[in-house]
Amino acid sequence: MITTLKSFLLFSIWMLALVPVARAQVTGLWTTVDDRDGRAKSVVEIYEQNGRYFGKVVRLLEEDADSICPKCPGDRKGKPIVGMNILTGLEITPDGGRNGEVLDPESGSVYSCYIKMLDPGKLKLRGYIGAPAFGRTQIWTRSR
Repeated sequence: MITTLKSFLLFSIWMLALVPVARAQVTGLWTTVDDRDGRAKSVVEIYEQNGRYFGKVVRLLEEDADSICPKCPGDRKGKPIVGMNILTGLEITPDGGRNGEVLDPESGSVYSCYIKMLDPGKLKLRGYIGAPAFGRTQIWTRSR
C-alpha cells in the first residue's frame, strides 16, 4: 500500500512538472488610459524579449505623432515618443509582470512598476517609488 502511494505521488509530481504554468496573455496592443482624467493617451505594444516583458509606444492618440520627449532621461531625451520603450525589464509572472520600470514621457520620470491582468481585456499597471503603496495605478484596455 505504501509503495503504491509513493509511486502514485512520484508519478503525480512528474506529471505536474510536464504541465506548463499558465501565464496571463499580456503581450499585444494596449490602450493607455490616464488615471487623472480618464482619457485614452496612446497605444502600447507589450512584447516578450529574453524572458522579460517590455512595452513600446506604437501610436499617440492625442498628440502630434512627431512628439518628442524633452524631459526623458539619458539617451531617450529629445527622442520621438512613438517607438520608445516605456515599460522595461518586467519579470514574467503567472498573472503579469513585476520588478520592471515604467517611464512617464510627460514628466520624464521613471518608476518601479508591476503589471497584472484583471481580465482578458484589462491590465493594471502600478508605478511607484520605493514600495507599491506609494504610487499610481492605471487600467489599460486591450486594443483591437
